[in-house]
Amino acid sequence: MEAMSKYKYFLIIDLEATCCDQKTIARNQMEIIEVGAVLTEAKTLAIVDEFQTFIRPVRNPALTPFCTELTSITQKNVDNAPGFAEAIEHLKQWLQSYSSYIFCSWGDYDKKQFEQDCQFHQVAYPLTNGHINIKKAFSEAQGLKRKYGMSTALNLIGAQLEGTHHRGIDDARNMVKLMPFVLGRKKLSRL
Repeated sequence: MEAMSKYKYFLIIDLEATCCDQKTIARNQMEIIEVGAVLTEAKTLAIVDEFQTFIRPVRNPALTPFCTELTSITQKNVDNAPGFAEAIEHLKQWLQSYSSYIFCSWGDYDKKQFEQDCQFHQVAYPLTNGHINIKKAFSEAQGLKRKYGMSTALNLIGAQLEGTHHRGIDDARNMVKLMPFVLGRKKLSRL
């Protein structure tokens, strides 16, 4: 993980987006409804700061029952939330104090969703320091042939999933527990 060693912080982000189990919302029509971010100090992996915001969707402003059940995010949460441009401005303001970070997410979905929403809303992509797919890095560092979902990876390291799965801030916090294994500082004792 040489690419990660040059940064002072790891910016671990998990997004939640509008979704449906009835195929009424196409993948390219999904919109971010929550940004959960945890900033850790790269050397110690201690949590330095956190950021969380809901975002009001515009393409499909009414959340599907599936989306609410999956994420626990309510219609009221998003109705009272800032729009995408304002939320991203809040994120950028929060990040101003932390220049040397790399965006980390469990898979490439979060980066692609960010890029898609930025393009749709005509907002500059805010995370220009690079991106690491820590799902892939976890498997590589542990010598695993396949890639695992975050909750399965937590089970592999013997850690409990805390909070609500598929809530951005909770999933980002849970990913912090995986970072010693992502970086190869710790090895799995069992498979």
